Parts: sequence; structure tokens; C-alpha cells
Amino acid sequence: MKKLSSVQQKQQALVLSIADQLEEQGREELPGMVQCWFEVEYHQFPGSLLLRFQFENEEMLNAAAPELKKWQKRLSTALLKKGVILKDMRRHFIFTLEAPEV
Repeated sequence: MKKLSSVQQKQQALVLSIADQLEEQGREELPGMVQCWFEVEYHQFPGSLLLRFQFENEEMLNAAAPELKKWQKRLSTALLKKGVILKDMRRHFIFTLEAPEV
């Protein structure tokens, strides 16, 4: 794995802190939410950021679906408070059944 530059390390710390914060809120507010995970290519940040909430099963995912827009706004707001602007918040946050590849 390529070593991250100091700017990329700051971006990683920012994304990790926001993901941790949203994950904690998600576990409290969304039944069946298992974990929060993300993918990002730091040389294309923030455009490449994709944050996911993973759910236990299809039923829990479908029950949470109406809340997706609210969570997209939360991500956008959290990043904006740190000086990062997302052009289209819908592209950067999804609900899924998929687990991260290890």
C-alpha cells in the first residue's frame, strides 16, 4: 500500500472521525445497522468518497431506506463544518447489505 502524504493523512483522519460519529448515531437511530465503512481515493478527495451503512438484512435495509436522505445531509453537513464541500451528497452515502472487502 502506498504511503499517504501529510495532506492525505489529514483527510483520512477527517473522514475517520466523521464516519465514527455517524456510525455511533446510526447504531442508536437505525435498527439493524451493523457498521459504517467507506472507500476513498485521497488524490480525488472529496469526489471519490463513498460512505456506507451496512445493515443486517434486506428487511432492515428497506425499513431504513426512507431515512437515507437525512443521513446524506448529515454527512454533507459534517464535512462542510470541516471545510469540505460535497457537490452531490447523494453520490457519497448509501445504505447496503455489502460488507467491506478485507
